[in-house]
Amino acid sequence: MLTQLRNIVQSVAASADLHQALQTLVQQTCVAMHTECCSVYLANPEQASFDLMATQGLDPAAQVSLSFGEGLVGLVGERAEPINLAHAREHPAFKPFPATGEDAFQSFLGTPIIYRKTVLGVLVVQQHQPRQFDESEESFLVTLAAQLAVVFAYADAQGGWLNASQSPVLLEGVPASPGVGIANAWCDDSQPRLEDIAPASCLHVQKELDRLDAALDDASVEFRRLRKRFDKELQKEALAIFDLFVHLLNDPMLREDMTLRIQQGDEAAWAVRQTVETFSSRFAAMDDPYLKARAADVKELGQRLLYFLSEASSNHQPISSPIVLLARELTAGMLASIPRALLAGVVAEEGAANSHAAILARALGIPAVMGVSFSAPRLHNKSVILDGHKGLLMIEPAAPLLKEYQQLVQAEVSLQSTLDTALASPGKSQDGTRIQIHLNAGLSADSSIAINQGVDGVGLFRTEVPFLMQRRFPSEDEQVKQYRAILASYPDKPVVMRTLDIGGDKPLPYLSVDEDNPFLGWRGIRFTLDHPDIFLIQVRAMLRASLGLDNLKLLLPMISGVNELLEAKALIARAFEEVRQEAQLAGEVLAKPLLGIMVEVPSVLYQLDGIAQEVDFLSVGTNDLTQYLLAVDRNNARVANIFDALHPSVLHALSLIATTSARHQLPVSVCGELAGDPVGAALLVGLGYRQLSMNTRNVAKIKYLLSRLSLPRLQKQTEQMLSLSEPGQVRTQMEDFLAEQGLDALVQIGRMR
Repeated sequence: MLTQLRNIVQSVAASADLHQALQTLVQQTCVAMHTECCSVYLANPEQASFDLMATQGLDPAAQVSLSFGEGLVGLVGERAEPINLAHAREHPAFKPFPATGEDAFQSFLGTPIIYRKTVLGVLVVQQHQPRQFDESEESFLVTLAAQLAVVFAYADAQGGWLNASQSPVLLEGVPASPGVGIANAWCDDSQPRLEDIAPASCLHVQKELDRLDAALDDASVEFRRLRKRFDKELQKEALAIFDLFVHLLNDPMLREDMTLRIQQGDEAAWAVRQTVETFSSRFAAMDDPYLKARAADVKELGQRLLYFLSEASSNHQPISSPIVLLARELTAGMLASIPRALLAGVVAEEGAANSHAAILARALGIPAVMGVSFSAPRLHNKSVILDGHKGLLMIEPAAPLLKEYQQLVQAEVSLQSTLDTALASPGKSQDGTRIQIHLNAGLSADSSIAINQGVDGVGLFRTEVPFLMQRRFPSEDEQVKQYRAILASYPDKPVVMRTLDIGGDKPLPYLSVDEDNPFLGWRGIRFTLDHPDIFLIQVRAMLRASLGLDNLKLLLPMISGVNELLEAKALIARAFEEVRQEAQLAGEVLAKPLLGIMVEVPSVLYQLDGIAQEVDFLSVGTNDLTQYLLAVDRNNARVANIFDALHPSVLHALSLIATTSARHQLPVSVCGELAGDPVGAALLVGLGYRQLSMNTRNVAKIKYLLSRLSLPRLQKQTEQMLSLSEPGQVRTQMEDFLAEQGLDALVQIGRMR
């Protein structure tokens, strides 16, 4: 039966269209279950009905539509569970349809097709002779329906299988760059792809090595050319993306790996693919969204090398009017290849909001959505609306919706000029309460933002990337050089550097660790305390880098109790004394940095009073705190919808942290994504937080938001939110509140579905 089950699912998935898929389903199910009739009904939400779409055994010419809850089929859908009857016509819910010839059948077994709590349809088998379908038959049909649900849902996302008559089709993804794009969809499949490269050996090793060297040189020239092209349009943070690609091209670890594979007999293209997959998989396996997104950078690098290795010429179709670009994975090269005036937005099937291509899209003001499942050929040249605020793509929208979004585009243009004015002002509420706004940073820092645009410092600087991109641990001197550059970019402004958050789900290439549950494993402070040598070298490097600048703050990740904190403090004190003595001999004075912990492990919530006695500040990582409180892997598509930082449990935890910190007069900041969300930022300030750290793109928006909010009114509203039981209620009521304060433009996009 398992083989038959697999064959049916594979046949359905391989079908060219809905009609073929459903006919294949009913025919093969009849054969597999030795039944005389099989039918499939699909849900039609617009009509609130289940429509007969395919049958083997009933009259195919009959048109049957049952309202939700009507007949046995409607009852199966309503209960969302199987119904197994030997005498179906005797059941009170039975509804005859003589035109189908159904009266001849006595036995009935129906099971719902459910995907993520939504009933997509009902699968039914029937026989002439009255009998109860046995347990194995019922199990087979239930299992088949469960597997079909995934196939149907995916196929529907690819092009509107299930409700092809509805308009518009709504596809959901991850918002990567804010804004709205209205244009025709456009895709280009002319470029070579890494996954198409097959294993191949070479006869002339030196020739392949020369080809690789030439491709590396050409790619380096191209990235430098792109940097020069955007030099006047982009700020330093975005321009640093092109510098990163040049740095990666010159990385000895990558070059050595590709060279070694060629020397062992591989063709250059095959060597590039293997190396890229090796390095990108290391990043892709990580939990940290920023580091996970670095996999896309390595892939883009490989894609450009393949382009130059293949000596491909551009076969781009000419573009004469604005388009929404569809791509499997967005790259910086794609964004640069199309004039900005003709690029209304971009949609990528793969990628993350933290990818450098997404960062570049934000810097250029191009709306972008990542992680959308679609069929490019089916969508090519169709009218679409891209909503970069909520991560939506609407296919062939109706006129009223199109008009509403066109008006929104005009409102956004007006709002942006207002936001630009707010950017240079200090963060303050309407009544003058000071709210410090900090940046989250990773590989590079943008000093122009820090100095010229009124940002108060760096609230979180990640230190993992140099450790992940080498064959060995970076030396103390190498780390000093990097940290010094960051600290010097923010003179007289605090820079919070998080110590190495590595291990478990972020394995080092030169220190392999195999764990069943890396999210709860050997990571963060647990890893560095087990390797005090690594921890001491990094802390020494940070301290040395801060000499004469005195703006360093140390942050410890994944602390779960006071014992870990005390152990880390002892090591930090040791490193401080060593560097202090060395500095004294050189005639320098080392300032003692402030020390804080990331509040992200729930156990810390119950030890806050004790921890407050040992640290100088707290920083709340709402991403991980939410994930651990709700026991949800936010990267798992099956449960990601449960992840919500507005969950009442999360809000009460945040309230506890804020009140405890206030009682101890301990500074506390928030550096998770919640701080950059208008609703989240308003709630945090209402709860008592006065330091928010966020990505660059959110700074102006949050400053403008705060300047329009009265703190007493906000505190009263926030108190009411703590009494709610569902995250959806919190968001809706907060959006209503913000709209009442004249902030409609910041929230109206979130209400459009």
